[in-house]
Amino acid sequence: MFKRKISKALTLFFSAGLIGSTVSSGLAEDFQLKTSQTKNIVYSKEAQLDAKIEELRALLREYDVKIAEIKQLLNILEDKERKLKAKEKDIEAINKEIEKTKKEISEKNKDLEDIIKKLKGLKINGLWYISYQNWTQNGPDYKSKIAIKRGYVRFTKSITPWLDAHVTFDVTQANEDTGNLDGSIVVRTKYIFGKFKFPDIGFLTKPTLEFGQVHFPWLDFEEHVNFFRCQDTMFTERNHIYNSADFGATFMALLGGEMPEWYKKHVNSHYPGRYGSIALGIYNGAGYHGREKNNNKPIEARITIRPLPEILPGFQISYFGIRGKGNKADNPPDWKVNLLFASYEHEYFTTTAQYYWGKGNLNGDDNYDKDGYSLFLELKPYAFSSLPISIIGRYDYFDPNDDQDNDESKRYIVGLAYHFDKPHKNMVLLDYDHLDQDNKDDDSRVQLTLQIKF
Repeated sequence: MFKRKISKALTLFFSAGLIGSTVSSGLAEDFQLKTSQTKNIVYSKEAQLDAKIEELRALLREYDVKIAEIKQLLNILEDKERKLKAKEKDIEAINKEIEKTKKEISEKNKDLEDIIKKLKGLKINGLWYISYQNWTQNGPDYKSKIAIKRGYVRFTKSITPWLDAHVTFDVTQANEDTGNLDGSIVVRTKYIFGKFKFPDIGFLTKPTLEFGQVHFPWLDFEEHVNFFRCQDTMFTERNHIYNSADFGATFMALLGGEMPEWYKKHVNSHYPGRYGSIALGIYNGAGYHGREKNNNKPIEARITIRPLPEILPGFQISYFGIRGKGNKADNPPDWKVNLLFASYEHEYFTTTAQYYWGKGNLNGDDNYDKDGYSLFLELKPYAFSSLPISIIGRYDYFDPNDDQDNDESKRYIVGLAYHFDKPHKNMVLLDYDHLDQDNKDDDSRVQLTLQIKF
């Protein structure tokens, strides 16, 4: 359009020049020349203007592209912003959940701290005997079996510096001629008592008082001299004179301080009174698995003297006695026990000798005078060699009725123990036990017993 306007103007201009006849031909030529130059200039300017316009158009196209890119980036940023806000909400929710979890953990920690506080001072111990037994009994009958002879689980809780609570559960196998429990594994309470601990009283060291279903004054002491209860019960208990626990109260104390640490470490840490120990009490008299059938309360006492703690530190002499009635409802017979016990414990061996005389028994089964004695020896190669073993031997003689002849029994026991760790804790014992009875068939048994203790 711009070009057409220029062309028309020039035409009109030239037309006017032709009409003017007074103008000379020279002027016309100059005019034509200048007109031509003017056209060239105009055309050149027009070309430059077109080039500039094309540049502007190119810039506009680039601008449009950039605008599109910027819009795309804005869309991406908006999408990221939406996602970020969503994540912020998620993070906020997570933070709330974390705070909730922290609160729950804090509450659980308080509960855990309370449990730990309640468990503080709690001790759990276990002791069990698992045996394979092979024996002849009453003539030609041959028997063999695997048996859980005993399984003790002990809980002791220190309540105050002067009071402990103690319970021991006894796992054993029921032996009933009738009923559906015969052979079943049953659990009963062996000990359950409160133990009061007193300060030293003159010559009495570490005095304590057990009240409830408590330790019998004697057997716990003997079983910590002869550590092979896993073989079977001790001499007097095996002959049914008494058992190891009863309902009542037991007072115990060491005499004159304690033995040195070397003795407790290398010889025996149990009942380590420098001049011995004592235990005495009053009881129902029915034992821990019997029901009391009368109102009699037997009195029982043990006194152990270590006469020469410097010269013969392992030598002790003990007396144990019971005065009461047997556990029978009508006309209960007298129950009297006298037991003299001498023991010598050394790092390399332990030996004991005891003599019993008395009348009746725990259950009130008879009113007979009776007596007997027992000898025990343990050799300890584990203490002087690389062999972790003990060799044991025991001989029992018992007369259940002094007024009757040919009713005595003689028992011979030999055994070999292998200690897995600390002596007398976790071990396996192989033993041979032979009972020679004057008025009955002999009884022989081979037994392999695993003792677990923790």
